[in-house]
Amino acid sequence: MALCTPFHHPLHCFPPNTQVHSFNNGFLSTRKSEGPNGFGVFASKDVEPLRRARMIMEIPLELMLTISKKLPWMFFPDIVPIGHPIFDIINATNPETDWDLRFACLLLLAFDQEGNFWQLYGDFLPSIDECTSLLLATEEDLLELQDQSLALLMREQQHRALEFWEKNWHSAAPLKIKRLAREPERFMWAVSMAQTQCINMQIRIGALVQDTSMLVPYAGKVNIAPPHDQGLREKVGVASIEDEMKENLEMVRSCDTDRMLEVMINPGQKINKGEEMTVNYMDGQQNNMLMQRYGFSSHGNPWDMISFTGDSRIHLETFLSVFNITGLPIEYYHNSEIAVDGDKFVDGAVIAAARTLPTWSDRDVPPIPSEERKAAKELQQQCQEILFRYPTTSKQDEQILASTPDARRTLEAAIKYRLHKKLFLQKVIDALDIYQDKILF
Repeated sequence: MALCTPFHHPLHCFPPNTQVHSFNNGFLSTRKSEGPNGFGVFASKDVEPLRRARMIMEIPLELMLTISKKLPWMFFPDIVPIGHPIFDIINATNPETDWDLRFACLLLLAFDQEGNFWQLYGDFLPSIDECTSLLLATEEDLLELQDQSLALLMREQQHRALEFWEKNWHSAAPLKIKRLAREPERFMWAVSMAQTQCINMQIRIGALVQDTSMLVPYAGKVNIAPPHDQGLREKVGVASIEDEMKENLEMVRSCDTDRMLEVMINPGQKINKGEEMTVNYMDGQQNNMLMQRYGFSSHGNPWDMISFTGDSRIHLETFLSVFNITGLPIEYYHNSEIAVDGDKFVDGAVIAAARTLPTWSDRDVPPIPSEERKAAKELQQQCQEILFRYPTTSKQDEQILASTPDARRTLEAAIKYRLHKKLFLQKVIDALDIYQDKILF
């Protein structure tokens, strides 16, 4: 899906200067803001939380771009003309790893076809200048990440896409191929759109059930937000397929005769008119993975990690109790009902701390406060040492962002990524301070 405002993705939009398009049942609209702020999906009227899902969009298969994930390559709808050389390029890709390259070729072909829906819908996609994908980052941008591993990985990804373009868009290539992406930046942009906008799900065409990669118009404008109590399911006919993501929206594929994608909403809380409708697909994804695939990060990502060394450990149950965190590790959440009124400290970063801090647990052995404080201080020291390795501080990063409002989107995303890492480390340090203060003597 698309990304959202809490994580500063360029596809988020703001209410002023908007163009509104109403969708099924009058439940939502898309808004386009002037400038680089992009698009979002907003409720056009109040939506009450109900036990039963309701449909808010119905998108015909003919408006999508869809390609099977396994050989033989199949397209729904089939927009590849017989004998077109783009099929030979797609067919020469690695079936296991090159799904994004195939989809980039298909997207560029759709833009080139007269009367194709995607020629118009392309206005809803971010331009090269608006895109935060690190595939479009310069070497300077990658250095600003202050993460050598991620920078190296993105250089490899850039080289892979550039090598593919040079191989197939050479001087002797047919004109109908050349005009799809005359410059490598155009192809890199198409690959970034495939990576950030693609949805993977099963569809049924007649009696055939296919694992597919899809670009879905309008549904792809639903931006990301942290989870509350909602879930996402993708259904094929009467068969239900649980996705690996937890989202606020529920996507349903209707029966094969309808050739429609139905987007269902089943909110766990009231959505007021004018509020943005969002989904969440962060479960299990650390910031470096989000940055690699989507070009954004979050300072409150509940799945971020810190690599600790040594034998220092704190008591798990006591730490959870101090911050009113309940549930299984994969489902930790803040129990606000038993929290002190006005306590705003606990956020996704504290949930991440509960998952990443080295802990111990023994039902028969109570924690010793002095030992817990000693372990907490040692873990704080490790966090401080990690912070000291960075050439800039979080304050300096904030000043850089404030002083360069017109910076490239990839540069801005890179600085925010390293800032979010430092804010997370500082949040863990602060959480361990509170833990030491509240642990019983």
